Amino acid sequence: MKTERGALRLSCGTALLMAVLGLVFAFITNSRAIMLDGVFNLMYFGIALLTLRIERLTSRPDNARFPFGHAYFESLVNAGKGLMILGISAVALVDSGLSLLSGGRAIAAVPAIGYALAATIVCSLTAFILRRAQRSLDSPLIRADAANWVLDAVISAAVLGAFCLAPIFHALDWVTAARYIDPVLVAAVVVLFLGVPVRMARDAILELLNRSPDARIERPVTAAVDEVLAHLPVQQRFVRMVRPGRVLYVTVHVALAEDFADQSLVALDRLRGEIDAAVRAVHPRSVVDTLFTADVRWAAPTAGLAAPGADGA
Repeated sequence: MKTERGALRLSCGTALLMAVLGLVFAFITNSRAIMLDGVFNLMYFGIALLTLRIERLTSRPDNARFPFGHAYFESLVNAGKGLMILGISAVALVDSGLSLLSGGRAIAAVPAIGYALAATIVCSLTAFILRRAQRSLDSPLIRADAANWVLDAVISAAVLGAFCLAPIFHALDWVTAARYIDPVLVAAVVVLFLGVPVRMARDAILELLNRSPDARIERPVTAAVDEVLAHLPVQQRFVRMVRPGRVLYVTVHVALAEDFADQSLVALDRLRGEIDAAVRAVHPRSVVDTLFTADVRWAAPTAGLAAPGADGA
């Protein structure tokens, strides 16, 4: 996969394929575990179509309608993915609990094993291709999809192993135990892998709430800014950043000494260019806004209220 759009199309097509197979085999086998997999993939197909649209939007600059660009749509999509998985998982967990209380569920083991084997192969191959694409493209959309297919491959492999127990139990005349394989499998999958959608939704929601990015991103950017400002008479500097999706928004507010001699617009623009280049050397997809002032109040943190003394009082 050489382009982000090509990788996302692969993910979309695979999700549709696995959704159709999952729903068909769920009907054939009477397996809620396969039904859960089919519903997951049907949901991902719908979101994947939306993701293709978001991929186009994120490549566009800001405009009058979206003055800060479209990067937040990526976080919104990933938050939606995580929350939808949590919702479906909760329904599946309740259903498996009711099934356990009612004596389990009989499944057709041979076609179930065939489906689980095919799903494991397809999901593993898709995850491998997307992870390779992610190394060169560095896309949050591909990263989220790759994580989904890795999770799907692990779940499919676990389902395959569990379904292989069904014919063994029947051969040993453990018919009652065989009926519990499917509901126990659903409950185990939901509980063991619940952390993945929780982290996905949590991280995306925090991005939407404008929380600063991880220290591994924040520290190199701040260090690059400080290196450019090292020769200036800086009273204080404030570097703020948020990272919705793949774009890093950085605001640099610098309070310089009041007697700073080199105050021409050309000189300040040159400094802005140096700061922009330094930040982009660390994080290529960045929007950098730099403000120079002689009064700290124009740079200090605020809750949206007027700066003390700003009205001339």
